[in-house]
Amino acid sequence: MNIADIRKDYKLAALSESDCAASPFAQFEKWFADAVAASLPEPNAMTLATVDAAHRPSTRIVLIKEFDARGPVWFTNYQSRKGRELAGNNFAALQFHWVELERVVRIEGRVEKIDDAESDAYFASRPLDSRIGAWASPQSEAINGRAVLVARAAQFAAKFLLNPPRPPHWGGYRLVPDRFEFWQGRPSRLHDRIVYSVVDGAWGIARLAP
Repeated sequence: MNIADIRKDYKLAALSESDCAASPFAQFEKWFADAVAASLPEPNAMTLATVDAAHRPSTRIVLIKEFDARGPVWFTNYQSRKGRELAGNNFAALQFHWVELERVVRIEGRVEKIDDAESDAYFASRPLDSRIGAWASPQSEAINGRAVLVARAAQFAAKFLLNPPRPPHWGGYRLVPDRFEFWQGRPSRLHDRIVYSVVDGAWGIARLAP
């Protein structure tokens, strides 16, 4: 197989400025609803990009759990690699890739922790095994085999029984956006790219060349 020969022509849809909502938040909600309605696998999966103190970028997949006019929210271990990198540089980028719809959304901005009450409420809604897992996993640290995780999970399950509290090192982040890009695949690689960015305190819209 020659990787260079793998190609796809994009023909499903188009995106014009007149199609777009005035607000990027409304436009995202529309496209996200389309992804959910299409029964895509994990439409809430997104790539999160962060940068460390040496300006080295890293990415990973996380799941969006809330979205409103303040921005998207996800939950994780604050002591993980991404947590440490966000503590040193609180700017980040998110990307959704809905392959089946030939769409990409990119969101950039400043990241902040959500308040404890919001994190507590979401943590309490998680399945019991997931709540125990948040205690059991020293995320991003090297461990000596899977047995370490199993043993730690058993330890915290015995300690907390059916009511594990939220770990102090676990909670939510919100990306406060200052830039959105909506990408719709088009034939001949002449894709539609519509970008929203903050200009003088208001959202402006522009088309980018593909």
